[in-house]
Amino acid sequence: MASVWEFPNPVNEKAARVVAGGVVLLAGLTLITGWPWLIVLLAVGFAARVASGPRFSLLGRLATQVIAPRLGLPKFVPGPPKRFAQAIGLILTTVAAVLSLAFGLTTAATVLIVILLIFATLESVVGFCAGCWMFALLMRVGIIPASACEACNDVWSRYGTGSVITRS
Repeated sequence: MASVWEFPNPVNEKAARVVAGGVVLLAGLTLITGWPWLIVLLAVGFAARVASGPRFSLLGRLATQVIAPRLGLPKFVPGPPKRFAQAIGLILTTVAAVLSLAFGLTTAATVLIVILLIFATLESVVGFCAGCWMFALLMRVGIIPASACEACNDVWSRYGTGSVITRS
């Protein structure tokens, strides 16, 4: 039963970028329509991906099983930084949903969704995962232990220049 809740490691970067593209579309639709319930949909998707990767996420399944296989051979990257990035998306969308739906603070919620949109666009279009970069930084300063991601132990030699984390 524990394997149902495991996050994949490694992760196909192409699938991760497709998921980010889906987040861009949904976040953009949220901003264009002003429908706050779409923020909840974003948060549910992030929660599903944090819990078990693409297994319970419609967007994750579409990305990993339909779109990414058509983009050529997979490019594998470590899973823990991607999970961390999904958790940041979960926090942003959950806070935005609460601000908007519970407190009527739509401007604050909009700012959070714009931040999400910017970072999801960076991942989707240029392959820069800000959450992965933050994960690497937190590992470098010792907040995240090296044991959290064995493949990331030497992450700064590969990722410090802004390139994508690659598997050694």
